[in-house]
Amino acid sequence: MNSIQLANIFASAGAVHINPVFWLVPVASIVALAFAYKFYAGMKKEEEGTDIMKKIAMHVRHGALAYLKQQYKVVAIVFAILFLFFAFLAYGLGVQNGWVPFAFITGGFFSGLAGFFGMKTATYASNRSAWAAKNSLDYGLRVAFRSGAVMGLVVVGLALLDISAWFLILNTFIDDLDPAHKMVMITTTMLTFGMGASLQALFARVGGGIFTKAADVGADLVGKVEAGIPEDDPRNPATIADNVGDNVGDVAGMGADLYESYCGSILATAALGAAAYMIDPATQMKAVLAPMVIGALGVLLSILGIYFVRVRKGAGSKELLNALGRGVNMSSVLIAICSFAILYFLRTPQWLGNWGSILVGLITGIFIGKITEYFTSEAYTPTQAIAQQAKTGPATVIIAGMGTGMISTFYPVVAIVIGTALAYGFSAGGDLTNMSQGLYGIGIAAVGMLSTLGITLATDAYGPIADNAGGNAEMAGLGKEVRLRTDMLDSLGNTTAATGKGFAIGSAALTALALLASYIEEIRIGLIRIKSHDNITEYASAVISKLNEVGGIEKASLLDFMNIYQVNLMNPKVLMGMFIGSMMAFLFCGLTMNAVGRAANQMVNEVRRQFRENLGIMEGKSDPDYARCVEISTKAAQKEMLFPSLLAIAAPVVVGLLFGVTGVLGLLGGSLASGFILAVFMANSGGAWDNAKKFIEQGNFGGKGSDAHKAAVIGDTVGDPFKDTSGPSLNILIKLMSMVAIVMAGFTVSYSLF
Repeated sequence: MNSIQLANIFASAGAVHINPVFWLVPVASIVALAFAYKFYAGMKKEEEGTDIMKKIAMHVRHGALAYLKQQYKVVAIVFAILFLFFAFLAYGLGVQNGWVPFAFITGGFFSGLAGFFGMKTATYASNRSAWAAKNSLDYGLRVAFRSGAVMGLVVVGLALLDISAWFLILNTFIDDLDPAHKMVMITTTMLTFGMGASLQALFARVGGGIFTKAADVGADLVGKVEAGIPEDDPRNPATIADNVGDNVGDVAGMGADLYESYCGSILATAALGAAAYMIDPATQMKAVLAPMVIGALGVLLSILGIYFVRVRKGAGSKELLNALGRGVNMSSVLIAICSFAILYFLRTPQWLGNWGSILVGLITGIFIGKITEYFTSEAYTPTQAIAQQAKTGPATVIIAGMGTGMISTFYPVVAIVIGTALAYGFSAGGDLTNMSQGLYGIGIAAVGMLSTLGITLATDAYGPIADNAGGNAEMAGLGKEVRLRTDMLDSLGNTTAATGKGFAIGSAALTALALLASYIEEIRIGLIRIKSHDNITEYASAVISKLNEVGGIEKASLLDFMNIYQVNLMNPKVLMGMFIGSMMAFLFCGLTMNAVGRAANQMVNEVRRQFRENLGIMEGKSDPDYARCVEISTKAAQKEMLFPSLLAIAAPVVVGLLFGVTGVLGLLGGSLASGFILAVFMANSGGAWDNAKKFIEQGNFGGKGSDAHKAAVIGDTVGDPFKDTSGPSLNILIKLMSMVAIVMAGFTVSYSLF
């Protein structure tokens, strides 16, 4: 096919002219993937260590890949069923865009692929990081961090590749004579592939979280508390399962999680831009492309920031933390400068205000990260106070940790409130009634917060790699000095992981706000689609009539939709939705916490059985049955992850069927408010308990083996599902319910009962 024929296809399909700046997006995605491969190849060239280290790493790698293979089988069945359901809605009932089923599948595929690549890298990197730590602390950091950077760059690279490919496909094949309306159709359709990414992320987070915490709890309670053996001791049958869990939960799960956050923020903002600037197609195109291009710039600057993470030989833990912070801060400063240049070049309306919104997003993200660091790092008072309470016993440790977590919610909530107000005000140009542009500002603030995800995710993924490096060093018997270095890397990793969770939760709050506005735009598209149907319901017909009174469906403002659907606190359907949404966060946490408890109970019994029936394990004369523990965690995770995940899909559908658009908006608002605060509480409590234990292990309050240490281990055990299962899954729950509501918008406006 020659260039003239290709141009004719575009012309006949009514393709909208794309601003050339768009091509920065696919180029950035290719550059990110190229550097990810470069860092992966560099890691593979590092020394693997002793034969025992290689053997341990191989066991972990095989266990992780076996788990993911089983998980993807279950997820594939769920996706196939939902694909057929969406196809029925599109081609059978005609209440949905025909591209939605395919967009849904690709979103899930790329989300899973990002997690797989990151996890594969991590399983190869752990023993290499441990061997590098044998040479020096800074060498160990460099190997672990560059390996974590693979995860960060794969996530943003695949996300931008998926976004740019769908933009080109839909621009080519969606046929609409009105360019402005066509751009709304393109962006709202693209937004639906976020549901596939969100669903895959939830399965990955919940399943991986159950796997890792069942193994972790079993290893800690029986090994460290009952048997009195060190963490990651090779005599502990749950040790390999624990290391496998770090990879499937904290790497694969986290990668899938932030993939959908990144895509969701860009796509929601693009959809809001398309709706806000329909009057002028050229301006509309710029508003749609702005979040994509800012994301692309962030990728390139994240790569630059990765090279700023350097430390001198013999650096201490504080210098290591400063080195990681320097890379993130440098990328943030550069994206602030470059985003100003790109917005000036695009010259969208309120471009200077939009730049202010981006700065607000960046600053809010950094602030939430610092607050999380303060409440979870052993270098600061809150965590040290929890460690001090361990002298009294486990009860006071748990009370102190929960109290600290509750107090810690104050600062992120205030930051999000102030950030939301400023982002809205900047982009609205000071006119608070300019709702469309104000909401676009909130979306672009979320894009700003996530623009440097390439490096912030690298600092997060570094944590589980360092944790596994410590386990490998302990099991391979590399000695106290190496173990001390890997413990320092692990402690730093706990702080960066906790910071990353706070960052993910903060970005989820802003993204979910943008998705709420995008839901109204999807309702608009749904009403346009069904208004000519013969079987249109009386209520939908009445809504369309009222919209015609204010200028028609296409021209009605967001405020018009809110008034016609009576979305206000005096409407009982809104309040009922809010109650259900608030309850969903707690119900979801309860289900996942109990799932970890049941799986951990099986693991504890299995470890006790092996110690009881094979006395040679404790004497070091025979090997434990590691495979049996991996099998227990795998089966438990596959069984327990289904119900909570499917519940998240069902809630918006059922509420929409019962209470319509009004009830769904209440549901999403309630789940956003309660879910955000609960997620911050759980992540910070869990992180503080974990580092309080590590603070004692450094020789404080009696050190390892003391009563205070045993009490802190119990606190850490309680905190494990808080910070690694339920807490991080909540930000996916918030966005998944929003995405499901968006995908089901056409069905909701057509078939609501009340």
